[in-house]
Amino acid sequence: MNDDAYARAGVSQGDADAAVASLVSALSATARADSLQVLASGHYANVVRLDESTGIALSTDGVGTKLVLAEQLGRWDTVGIDCVAMNVNDVICVGAEPLAMVDYLAVERADPEVAGAIGAGLARGAELAGIEIVGGELAQLGELINGLDLAGACLGVVALDSLVTGEAIEPGDPVIGLPSSGLHSNGYTLARKAIAEIPLDDERLGRPLGDVLLEPTEIYARPIVELLGSGVDVRGLAHITSGGLDNLLRLDAEVAYEIDDPLPVPSVFALIQELGGVDDDEMHQVFNMGCGFCAIVAATDEEAALERLRVAYPDAKLIGRAAEGPPAVRRTA
Repeated sequence: MNDDAYARAGVSQGDADAAVASLVSALSATARADSLQVLASGHYANVVRLDESTGIALSTDGVGTKLVLAEQLGRWDTVGIDCVAMNVNDVICVGAEPLAMVDYLAVERADPEVAGAIGAGLARGAELAGIEIVGGELAQLGELINGLDLAGACLGVVALDSLVTGEAIEPGDPVIGLPSSGLHSNGYTLARKAIAEIPLDDERLGRPLGDVLLEPTEIYARPIVELLGSGVDVRGLAHITSGGLDNLLRLDAEVAYEIDDPLPVPSVFALIQELGGVDDDEMHQVFNMGCGFCAIVAATDEEAALERLRVAYPDAKLIGRAAEGPPAVRRTA
């Protein structure tokens, strides 16, 4: 990956990967001899064995530097949706039904109006995801925080014999792409640097640029949970975030992925690429490029899966297939 533009903007993906590896290595010492952990680290969520048949899925994530734009625009009512989305979209990737979340709001100073707007977004996200927000924490950290940070953690439930890990994926299985609502909550450090000279009320994309950039992350939970309960043989689920379609490689599948008919790329990505001087490879590594989620199903269930998913996402389509070969994502279009 050529991450020059992202690194110049202040984010080194290579450093982040190394830091995560170091953190995971240190945390491995916490494993109990009778560990309840079901999956290896590196999946979208992990699962803790509750009993012989049931697992609890857990994941945590935040909104990132999209919050800087919210502050610039003085609009806090949508970032709570992002927080819910980034968490539930990971939990469903192991075949779990999300049940509840807690949130963590770290602020320079407490502002009831801002907190109330963020809370309204969290409540709307919970409604869209079909979950409850059962608690949280507000921390005033003026010595550490310039502005605020918003994150959360999500809990879901899954039958252990119905885990979706990707292990069952076979060559020929279809990869179905679901459209994103925009940038979602990834790549904003690079995006903000690229469009820094454009006023946020610029309407070259058909509506104010600030509105385009604050468009909430799509919540895929309900349609995916319905797909999982439909009888369709769902073999892999991937939340497409930073890393783009390479997120497919987080699945436990010894296959390659041939992506030959991707979803259309929203115009905001072309604007960022043009103004930021970002090459194609880096754009596909940093952003979702119009595809926010993928479902890999058995080849015999392709039409049934598409029919069900198009109820919520009329533009859902086959974007490629699993193929023979070592794990890799091969974009041919």
